Amino acid sequence: MKILVIEDEPQLQNSITESLEKENFLVETAADYHTATEKVFVYDYDCILLDIMLPNGSGFDILKELKKEGKSGNIIIISAKDSLDDKLKGLELGADDYLTKPFHLAELNARVKAVLRRKNLNGKNSIEFGNTVLDLSERKFSVNGKDTPLNRKEFDTLNYFLLNKKRLVTKTALAEHVWGDNTDQVDSLDFVYSQIKNLRKKLQRSEADIEIASVYGVGYKLVEK
Repeated sequence: MKILVIEDEPQLQNSITESLEKENFLVETAADYHTATEKVFVYDYDCILLDIMLPNGSGFDILKELKKEGKSGNIIIISAKDSLDDKLKGLELGADDYLTKPFHLAELNARVKAVLRRKNLNGKNSIEFGNTVLDLSERKFSVNGKDTPLNRKEFDTLNYFLLNKKRLVTKTALAEHVWGDNTDQVDSLDFVYSQIKNLRKKLQRSEADIEIASVYGVGYKLVEK
C-alpha cells in the first residue's frame, strides 16, 4: 500500500515516514503545496496524510481540487488546528478522518489501517480470491489453508493485483505502486517482469487456482483459472 505524507515539518515528516515504513507501507513525501499538488494529480495513493498549513498554500485547497477530480477518498488530515469548524470543513470536503497534533504515531497508524480497511476491504483484514487468502495484518499468503512464503515485493505486488482483481494492471501503475513514484525516471521496467515471473512460479507450485495473465503490450490481469 502506498501512502503520501504531506507535512512541512521535517522532524514530524521523518517520524511519520519511519513509523509507516515499519508497518511495511511504501511512503512518499511532500513538504509544500506545489510539490503536493504535483504528486496527488500525477500518481495514485492508497492513503494521503494531509497537513492543512503548508508553505505556499492550504491543504484545504488540495482537498477541494481532489474532490473536483473525484480523488478525495482515503485522506486523513493531520493538523495543529483543532477548531470544530476546521474539522467539519475538512470532513465536508471529503477527508475520511481528522487527527489533531500532537498525536501518538501508534494512533496514526491505527487510523490509516482503519481507513484502508473501510475503503478497500469492506472492514476486513484479508483478501480472498479463489482458493487463496492474503492476510494483510500478518502479511501472510495461503493457498488451501497452507502458507506460501512471499518476500516483501512479492507480497505487495500480489496485494495490488488482488485489490484490482480481474482488472487490467499496467506495468507502469504496478511499478509506481510497489516501487514508488521515481520509477518514471528509470529506463526499463524489466524488474517488474522479473517480479511477476517469480510470483507466477510460487502461485503454480502452491496449486493456486488464480494466475497472472499477460495482456500483450499493456500489462497484466489477475484471474481465476
